[in-house]
Amino acid sequence: MTLASPSTQALSRWPGTMTTARRLGWAVLALGVLFAAMLAVPGQTATNKYVNDLYIFLDGAHRIVLGQVPNVDFHTSLGPLAFYLPAAGLALSGSLGAAMPVGMALVVLILACIGAPLIASRMHPITGMAAAVFLLAVAAVPVNPGEAVSDLSFAMFYNRIGWSALGLLLVMYLRPFNDSRQQALVDAACAALLVLLMLYTKASYGLVGFAFLVFMLLDRQQRGRMALALGLCAISIGAIALLWGGTLNHVADLQLAQEVSGGLPELQRLAETMMVNLADLVVFALFAALLLLARRRFRDLLFVGFCASTGILIIEQNFQIVGILTLGAGAAVIAELLMREPNSQRYPVALSGAGVPLLLATLLLPVAVQNVFSLGVHAAMASSRAGEPSPLPQFGGVRLVRLWSEGAYRNFVRYHETLLDGALALESLDRPLQNVLVFDFVSPFAAGLDLPVSQGDSPWFHWGRTLDHDHFPPAAEIMADVEIIMDPKTPIEHWTADGMREIYADYIAQNFELATETRHWRVYVRRGAGPVAVLPSENSSTTRQSTSAQP
Repeated sequence: MTLASPSTQALSRWPGTMTTARRLGWAVLALGVLFAAMLAVPGQTATNKYVNDLYIFLDGAHRIVLGQVPNVDFHTSLGPLAFYLPAAGLALSGSLGAAMPVGMALVVLILACIGAPLIASRMHPITGMAAAVFLLAVAAVPVNPGEAVSDLSFAMFYNRIGWSALGLLLVMYLRPFNDSRQQALVDAACAALLVLLMLYTKASYGLVGFAFLVFMLLDRQQRGRMALALGLCAISIGAIALLWGGTLNHVADLQLAQEVSGGLPELQRLAETMMVNLADLVVFALFAALLLLARRRFRDLLFVGFCASTGILIIEQNFQIVGILTLGAGAAVIAELLMREPNSQRYPVALSGAGVPLLLATLLLPVAVQNVFSLGVHAAMASSRAGEPSPLPQFGGVRLVRLWSEGAYRNFVRYHETLLDGALALESLDRPLQNVLVFDFVSPFAAGLDLPVSQGDSPWFHWGRTLDHDHFPPAAEIMADVEIIMDPKTPIEHWTADGMREIYADYIAQNFELATETRHWRVYVRRGAGPVAVLPSENSSTTRQSTSAQP
């Protein structure tokens, strides 16, 4: 199998010098270190949105530290890295409050180390740094794509990892300058690492990554390295399956989530997604038109279609539907291709001077500036210990901050009030506290109070996403060793609470009894498990209020 050939080396020469390429690589690494430091150094988490979602992964980190294994000891349709990354942050920092920022700092460093050789070997400094800032900031910023600059949250961080890794993979559409066998081996390793990172964080991104590697087999000059990358992925998946032991269970959990959330997207939903992203699609279409006019290659048409179609399909099944980030990465690749066509006579005005970089800036700059600014806001808030800490002791480093836009802040103030009420109710029980299950979106008490965790349950229940009336884990499985059930009167996600209460009602009636009730909670304990203390229903210092926060 030929990894690089003389024809590849003659394809095109580095536009400057090899020193310039090395400097570009070091600049990408330095950018990654800067973003990672902004995340990790403050040692705190500042948030004001989707706090319940954050607690999913802190609970997962707590489970990992206690020795549990995803899809072996608990159910999850997300990949194991979605829990091992915050667990690594917890292990390094010693604090659940720093687990997510430190874990994401590790991801940013990994992406920078992978991106540096890919970008430096394939792109001019101007397009390369634009792509690097855009993609690394997407991974680093604790704000979901398409949301306000002040909506600080590590929720759904796995989507940002997927977008960033997929964007770096798209850079490999470009053929490298001054190709060599060593470069081919580096490329294969980087491509495999990116696909595996996506696959074991959120499977949908990994599948798109695999599809891209297969598509790249059409490039004769890069076919060898792409085949090698596919081989490395196959070997790695086999080895991980043997070591992990949860692959089949993970597939079953994915299948359950697919049955609950539905199959192929509806045409109306796709149309709505395209309309809310119309501005980005129009700019990307302009890039595509320039590329096809300048080069007129069928493979370019396939690449343009891949960037647009896979991006739309991915974002359609995400919670946020604004920000198709494959368009930005694809545009950076197209800009680089256009800059390699200085003598094109088919569209000379568009391809001359600074026209292409300026056009690229219109697509990448707004997103990049917003993300870098939001990252700075988080660093400032976390460093200054702004806001109020979570009421659960182990979550003390998670601080709820109020910025210039209140947004969902009040909803999560009320949510924290209910958690304090629940913690007091648990402390009142005359029994060891262990194996607590909450009939809501997340069960935060085990991690927040440093309690033992159950086997066979899940850190995340979401009505219409992971369970519904017709598809749900058996009660005897997820509650096999549960000792305490917390039934919220003011849940953070009332569809989930109502649904779980209904589908598991018979099991609760047969195996549990009401131990205490407060303004926000009904607390059930397993029958025959010893004495309990019953609190008066008004023995809570908080007032009952509903919350409209939706994950």
